[in-house]
Amino acid sequence: MRTTIILAISALFLAAACKSGPKSEAGKPSETAVEKKTEPTGKLAKWPADYPVTGDSVAIITTKFGEIVLEFFPDVAPNHVRNFKYLANDGFYNRCTFHRVIPNFMIQAGDPNSKDTIRANDGMGGPGWTVDAEFSSKEHNRGILSMARSRDPNSAGSQFFICVKRAQHLDNNYTVFGQVIKGMEAVDSIVGQARDERDNPLERIEMTVRIVPRSAAKL
Repeated sequence: MRTTIILAISALFLAAACKSGPKSEAGKPSETAVEKKTEPTGKLAKWPADYPVTGDSVAIITTKFGEIVLEFFPDVAPNHVRNFKYLANDGFYNRCTFHRVIPNFMIQAGDPNSKDTIRANDGMGGPGWTVDAEFSSKEHNRGILSMARSRDPNSAGSQFFICVKRAQHLDNNYTVFGQVIKGMEAVDSIVGQARDERDNPLERIEMTVRIVPRSAAKL
């Protein structure tokens, strides 16, 4: 998912972003125009249509900068919540990195390709299926959890992003399905890391993700 930013950035930064591989829709987090080549394996062989989405649970993303706790919006985007919980409980996200960080915009993660040491294909992977859009009136404010996609609105997979600043141009175009309720200081640390011309942090920022009852999150 190669993101290029044309709003509120300098021309120099734009030039660097445009060199980051296959082009994305301007100003929006998106997958590459190349079709996913990641094949589902093991338990992740099909879309989890019957996976439970209800329940008062949260996600805890553990990084070397601390924990990020997410709550979900199942009433707004039930299929995206279902997809994220299914992948997290399967261990799909563990060892993925935050492969895309852009100050004053967002941090992005969830690509299984990022588990290896080959940086060139980071941003091109997925679970082997796509999730149809569930756009809503939820705004992309600081701390919002949303899903990256290609120019096709129904192309979300496993890659997600967390906004570090208001991103009005994403409203009603990307699916919001949760928000950070604890740990924005970790998000701010991640987005501030030194990065290459593709906005991939120079030092790996791996994560583990687990779904736990809200009572276990020590909020």
